[in-house]
Amino acid sequence: MEKDGYDLKSSLLRHTNDLAITVVSPNKNIDKRLRTVVFRVRGVTCSSCVASIETAVERLDGVENVAVSVLQGQAVVKYLPDTVSAKEIKEAVEDTGFEVEEFPYQEIAICRLGIKGMACTSCSESTERALLMLDGVKKAVVGLAIGEAKIHFDPNVTNTDRIIEAVEDAGFVCNLISSGSDSNKLYLKLEGITTSDDFTIIQSSLESLVGVNNVEIDMEEHKATISYEPNIVGPRSLVQCIQEAGHGLKTYHATLYTPSRGKETERQHEILTYRNQFLWSCLFSVPVFVFSMVLPMLPPYGNWLQYKVINMLDIGMILRWILCTPVQFIIGKRFYTGSYHALKRKSANMDVLVALGTNAAYFYSIYIMIKALTSASFEGNDFFETSSMLISFILLGKYLEVMAKGKMSDALAKLTDLSPDTAYLVTLDADGIVISEIEMNTQLIQKNDMLKIVPGAKVPVDGLVIDGQSHVNESMITGEAVPVAKKPGDKVIGGTVNENGCVIIQATHIGSDTALSQIVQLVEAAQLAKAPVQKLADQISKFFVPTVVLAAFVTWLGWFIPGEIGIYPRIWIPTAMDAFEFALQFGISVLVVACPCALGLATPTAVMVATGKGASQGVLIKGGNALENAHKANSEHPLAKAVVDHAKKLSQKFGHLNEHIIEAKGFEVHPGAGVSVKNGERTILVGNKRLMHLFNVTLTSEVNKYISENEQLARTCVLVAIDGRAAGAYAVTDPVKPEAAVVISYLHSMSISSVMVTGDNWATANAIALEVGIQNVFAETDPLGKADKIKELQLRGVTVAMVGDGINDSPALAAADVGMAIGAGTDVAIEAADVVLMKSNLEDVVTAIDLSRKTMSRIQINYVWALGYNILGMPIAAGILYPFTGIRLPPWLAGACMAASSVSVVCSSLLLQYYKKPLHVKAA
Repeated sequence: MEKDGYDLKSSLLRHTNDLAITVVSPNKNIDKRLRTVVFRVRGVTCSSCVASIETAVERLDGVENVAVSVLQGQAVVKYLPDTVSAKEIKEAVEDTGFEVEEFPYQEIAICRLGIKGMACTSCSESTERALLMLDGVKKAVVGLAIGEAKIHFDPNVTNTDRIIEAVEDAGFVCNLISSGSDSNKLYLKLEGITTSDDFTIIQSSLESLVGVNNVEIDMEEHKATISYEPNIVGPRSLVQCIQEAGHGLKTYHATLYTPSRGKETERQHEILTYRNQFLWSCLFSVPVFVFSMVLPMLPPYGNWLQYKVINMLDIGMILRWILCTPVQFIIGKRFYTGSYHALKRKSANMDVLVALGTNAAYFYSIYIMIKALTSASFEGNDFFETSSMLISFILLGKYLEVMAKGKMSDALAKLTDLSPDTAYLVTLDADGIVISEIEMNTQLIQKNDMLKIVPGAKVPVDGLVIDGQSHVNESMITGEAVPVAKKPGDKVIGGTVNENGCVIIQATHIGSDTALSQIVQLVEAAQLAKAPVQKLADQISKFFVPTVVLAAFVTWLGWFIPGEIGIYPRIWIPTAMDAFEFALQFGISVLVVACPCALGLATPTAVMVATGKGASQGVLIKGGNALENAHKANSEHPLAKAVVDHAKKLSQKFGHLNEHIIEAKGFEVHPGAGVSVKNGERTILVGNKRLMHLFNVTLTSEVNKYISENEQLARTCVLVAIDGRAAGAYAVTDPVKPEAAVVISYLHSMSISSVMVTGDNWATANAIALEVGIQNVFAETDPLGKADKIKELQLRGVTVAMVGDGINDSPALAAADVGMAIGAGTDVAIEAADVVLMKSNLEDVVTAIDLSRKTMSRIQINYVWALGYNILGMPIAAGILYPFTGIRLPPWLAGACMAASSVSVVCSSLLLQYYKKPLHVKAA
C-alpha cells in the first residue's frame, strides 16, 4: 500500500531504528492487557509537532507510552483498552490539528474458549445465553461437538477474563484457547535471570518494540509468551532484543520451547477421566449386580446373603448399600454438579435425568433398608443395583463418545502437523549465489527470509520461488495428486513436499498468514458454525427434559394406581415386590432411557467430520449453512496487463520503445462496457460494442466483420476508438477449462441444471455454452446484473449455487444461496464465497455438492437414530409391551441404551471419513 510516497510496510521494516521511542521506567505491576496501536499522522514536520501530539495523547487516562517519528510520520501508542479506547486516541490526535491515516480500529475482538462439561444441546444453548447477556459481547457461538465457543466482543467494554467468568458461572469448566492477539505468538525460555528486576527489564525492552502487542512472563517457569505483528517485527528480532537487554556482565539468552497442545491435552485428559471413573464405578457396581441379580439365583452359593443381621435387614442389603454409596455420591458427583448448574440457569439436561433416576432408586432403597431394620416381618426389594449400574453404563457411554469425538478431528490434526520443525535459512550475494546457510527452527522464520528447500523436504511457509526448478506435491493441501511444476516466480504453499529439485524461496506469508493456517482457521470456524437444520434439535431440547420427567411421573402413576386397586392381575408384579416398587421401576426406566445428547450431536458431529474431510480434498466449506444449502443446488485487469506487455514487445520490435509516452488522465471505468481516458487532447475508448454505442462511435463494416468472425470462435472482441472514430480491435479468449463439459454433464445427471451468466457478448457466450453443454445463457451482464439474475432465479423458488473467480463475480457470489470461488481467483471473490475450490478445478463443484448431499443424508440418519430411539425407547421403558409379551426394560438396561444412543450417532457421523469424491475427470 502506498500513500503520499510512503510504502507503509517496507518503511516499517527498514526504519524501525529511526523511531524515537522512549522506554518507560521498569514497572513490575505492568498490566498484561496493554495494547499497541500504530498509525500514520499527516503533517508531522518537526519536533514541536511531535511534542504537541505526544502531550495531547499522554493526557488520556490509560495511555502508558506515546512515540511519534518525524521520519516516518508514524505514531506508536501503548494503552490499556479497559481505560481508554482506540477511538479516543485518534480523536485526541485530530484535536491537535493533524490528520490521522490508516488507523487500525479494533472495536471488535475475537476469542475462542474450550468448554468442558456440556452434555447436550440445552447446555450449549444456556452457555450461549450466558455469554450474550454479558456487556460488550456482540456474538457468541458454542459448538457442542467440539466443546468450544467463539466470541466476538468489544475489548473496550469487556475482556477474556470476564467472558471466562461468565461461562464458569453457568457451571462449566472453561479455558482460553486463543484471542485476537494470539494469531502470532512466540514462546521463549529465558536464561540468565537472577533477580525479579531482570524480568522487568526484559518485558520493558520487548514492549518498546514496534509490532509487539503483548508480553506475558512466567516468573516461576522463566518463560515468556510474546504476541507480535509479523509484518512489522519478526521472531529473531525478539530474541535479539532480549539478548541486547543485558548490560555489563549481565547477559540474557532466549531459546524456543513448544507449549503443550491445550486442545489435545484436554481431550486426552477427558478420555482418561471417563475411563478411570468407569473402571472405579465397575469395581463397586459389578459386585452389587452379582449380589443382587446373580448369586440369589444360584443356591446354595447365595444363601449367605439372606442372613438376617437386625430384624429383616440382611447381609446382602448391607453390602449392596456399602458398595453403591461411593458410586452414587463420589463417582456420580458430576451428575449432581451438572444438575445443580443446569437448574440454576433455569434449564434441564441429561444430568438432571440421571440424577433424578439414580436418586429415586437409591433413596427408595434407603427407605427399604430402614423398614427392614425396624420391622420383624417387612419384605421388600432394594434397587441399589439400579443406581450403580445406571451410572456405570452412562460413564461407559461418555467414555466411548469422547473417544469417537477425538477421531472426528483427525483431518484437522493432520493439517496442523504438516509444517516441518526446521528450515534452512540462506544468505545470497548480489549475484544470487548462496554465501551462508544455517538450519533453524521454523518458528524463527521472518517475512522476506530466503530459504533453501532440498528434495524430499517440506516447504515451511508460503513463498515465491527465487531460484531453481522442481515439482511440489500439494495433495495434502489441495487434494491434487499430480505434483505441480515450480519455477522462479511461482508460489509455493507451506506444508507441501518438494519432490525432485533444490529451490530457493522467499518467505511471503508466515505464522497465521500462511495458507495452511488460514485453512485450519476456516475449518475450525466451520465446525463451530451451526447449520439451520440444527434448529430442530435446539427447539426440541427446550422442552425435552420436562416432557420426559412428566412422562416418567405419569408412567409411575399409570402402573401404581391400577396395581393398588387391582385393575391388572397381581401375577404381573414379580414376587417380593409391591405395586409401588413395580411402578417405580417403570418410571425410573423412562427417566433414564430418554437421551437428549444424541439429538444435540446429530448435526454438529456430521458437519465437523464433513468440513475436515472436505479440507483434505481441496474443498473448503465455510460452515454448516453452506453445507446444507449446497445439497439443494438445482483495477488492474489481468487482460489489460497482458495487452500492455504485448504492446511493449511490439514497440521494442519495431523500434518505438523510446518514444515519449504521455500519462493517461481522466481514467474512468464504465461497468460492463470498458474504460475511457484522456491522452493529451485525445479521448480514447477501450471496451465492447456497448461502450461504442454509449459514445456514439460508428463501427465500419470491416470492424463488424472482424467482430462477427471472432465471436463465432468464442472470442471476445475489444474495440478501440480515438476521438469518436473506431481505430482498432483485438480479440481475447479465456480458454474453457478442459473438465468443464464433463462436469456440466455430471451435474445434469445429478438433476442440477446449469446456467451461464457472463459479461461477454451473446455470440461468444453461445459458442462457449454449446461447447460445454449449457442450454440456459445470459450474456452481456454487468456485475450487479449477475446478482440480479440470481435473485430472479431465487424468486422462482430455485436454490442457486454460483461458481466464479473474479472481482466482478463477488456480488453474485454473495447473492447466491451458495457461492463457490475458484481458489486461483481474486481475494475478493474468495472472501464473498461460502465454498472455496482450492485446486481451481471444476470437478470439485461436483465434490462440494456431493459431499453436502452425503452430509445432509448422514444428518438425517442421525436424527432417525436419535429421535427414533427416543420415540421407540420411551414406550418400551414405560412398559407398553409388558402386558402382551412380559418384556420390560429394567432401569440399568435403560441406562445402557441411553449411553448407546449417543455413541451410535457419533459413530454414524464418523462414517463420513470414508467419503470418496464421485468424479475424476481424467478417468472420465
